[in-house]
Amino acid sequence: MMQLTRHITPDNLMGLEAYSKFRKAHKAEVIAHRKLRSVGLGDHITLQFESETTIRYQIQEMLRIEKIFEEEGIVQEIEAYAPLMPEGSNWKATMLIEYPDVNERKRELARLIGVEDRMFVEVEGQPRVYAIADEDLDRENDEKTSAVHFVRFELTPAMCAAVKAGAGVKLGCDHTNYPAHMAIPPEALASLAGDLA
Repeated sequence: MMQLTRHITPDNLMGLEAYSKFRKAHKAEVIAHRKLRSVGLGDHITLQFESETTIRYQIQEMLRIEKIFEEEGIVQEIEAYAPLMPEGSNWKATMLIEYPDVNERKRELARLIGVEDRMFVEVEGQPRVYAIADEDLDRENDEKTSAVHFVRFELTPAMCAAVKAGAGVKLGCDHTNYPAHMAIPPEALASLAGDLA
């Protein structure tokens, strides 16, 4: 897999040629890792929990697609995506609200204003932790919420220790128009536990 350092710099990213070889050999593993960390809540919300692997892959993909090989461009991509990487005391996720029908989507996004702030995780025996949403920019207005949000769940040391020791974790939402909660599946939780220092 990719070399993980908890800190992405131009020096520890692969050059375009090396990445091209890596991609052929490892794309399936990265996709499996992403899939493992994708947790659906109800029928219409999915949280894609990011990790150093997913963020490195995203940056490398952007560099490959845009054919960026100069340091300045590389630094810009790192600055765009590195904030989405968990930092040892939190989980960060891309939150997708999905309705296949465009009219239904429009109607539901209007009913779900503020839903991103009502997402929570609850470590067994600990209080709920609500999401801190969209720190980069506001993604909703008075008319509707966005279909994509970035959320961060900040855990206490006691919560981190409990998760690492095998405590269960619930993912939920207590928005009036989207009440839902579920246990994070064990395989996904094992991967998420690896994000915690």
